[in-house]
Amino acid sequence: MTAPASGTVVAVVLAAGGGSRFAGSDSKLLAPFQGRPLVTWAIDAALRAGIGEVMVVEGPIDLGGVLPAGVTRVRNERWKDGMATSLGSALEAVRGWDVAAIVVGLGDQPRVPLTAWRAVARCTDRPIAVATYGGRRGHPVRLAREIWDLLPVSGDEGARVLMRARPELVTEVACVGDPSDVDTLEDLSRWS
Repeated sequence: MTAPASGTVVAVVLAAGGGSRFAGSDSKLLAPFQGRPLVTWAIDAALRAGIGEVMVVEGPIDLGGVLPAGVTRVRNERWKDGMATSLGSALEAVRGWDVAAIVVGLGDQPRVPLTAWRAVARCTDRPIAVATYGGRRGHPVRLAREIWDLLPVSGDEGARVLMRARPELVTEVACVGDPSDVDTLEDLSRWS
């Protein structure tokens, strides 16, 4: 993929987890949710938000068969080492580009709407903008280039570690939608 225009934003969908709590299926990300693979809902919201290039970070599951044309695939070989490595893989992929920020969402959150992606992407008050739903923080999260080197490189938390340690860097963006993860077959059945 060609680097995007100067100062733009890249939407990143993290889809590299192993789905260990999703018993009975090979991959929760490819499991059918309301007529199509679960991961496609987050990708579609990121695309339709129109905030910039869209990148998907994948791990043990090859998502190539369900990704729309134009979406950049980044492989996280260290996906077993936690979410921070997926975030790191995305940052490594865009580090040489003149990108102002990335906006990060999760591939197992099909009910986060494009309006949340858009609202968070447009919020530039502070280096980190996080979506809130009914006062609770969720995804997506906008991470300005100036704080990329402060993010963790391992573990199961991405930007939350930095948000707790440096609250002065964070602004909250009230959004509508539902940031619930689909972690189990029961979750999938309940929301389908």
